[in-house]
Amino acid sequence: MAITDLGELSDVGETQGGAPCGTLLAVIVSAAPAFVHYLPIATTALSAAFLVALLRHGRLRSFPPHLAWWSAGVLAYGAGTALESAITLFGNSSELTRWWYVAGALFGGYPLATGSVYLLCRRRVAHALTAVSSAIVVALSVAVLLSPLDLAQLEPHRPSGAVLGWRWIRLCTPAVNLYAAAFLVGGALVSAVRFWLMAPAPGAGERAAGTALIAFGGVLPGIGGAMAKAGVVEGLYVGELVGIVAIWAGHSMCRRAAAGPEPRAAVELVRDWKPG
Repeated sequence: MAITDLGELSDVGETQGGAPCGTLLAVIVSAAPAFVHYLPIATTALSAAFLVALLRHGRLRSFPPHLAWWSAGVLAYGAGTALESAITLFGNSSELTRWWYVAGALFGGYPLATGSVYLLCRRRVAHALTAVSSAIVVALSVAVLLSPLDLAQLEPHRPSGAVLGWRWIRLCTPAVNLYAAAFLVGGALVSAVRFWLMAPAPGAGERAAGTALIAFGGVLPGIGGAMAKAGVVEGLYVGELVGIVAIWAGHSMCRRAAAGPEPRAAVELVRDWKPG
């Protein structure tokens, strides 16, 4: 029986053995996208604009490794939110959810964190860390693409990693996210503290504020990802939007502060700085 208006809900309740019409109404409402489900559209647009800004900056500096990785990270970030937008606008599918998991859960923060690895670590150390971590991320991505799917877990307008049949993938994903958080968020926090302690130096205060904003922006999608794993994907959508705004704002502040000394020299000063 098709439901053509809400007035028929009581009749349906009677024909379904007295099932409360409120329960049926909740099912119908939950199947339709809410305002929060459209937030990834704005996040995707902001990611695209931020990517253009990073590419312009990278071209001026011949794309040092950290800028190349950050550009790849913002591209992956935007790809994940673009898939979320497609799921909201056109409905979910098994393949959309599969690729969303690769772009969001595995590559959403990893390239950004790798950019921080190259920014803060010696080149040999950065190469070694990236070789090991990228092999793990690629292997998990292949596993996601090969995993059988539990279609009973597929929701009309909300992606979820619960559709993956190989449950061990979701158990391994937090290791990738912890690695990303350690370098993206942790690295930004360490830099913020060091710049703050160097406050009399030109631009140090603005760099401290900028790196603190990057750390704040980096942690929000992680919190949202934990909420998504618990079944509240809406928290992820909010975290992604606020996160990309904070990261872009922090990056812009650091760029303005770096207008004086050479950016790489400033980074080396922070990396090698010791109190006293």
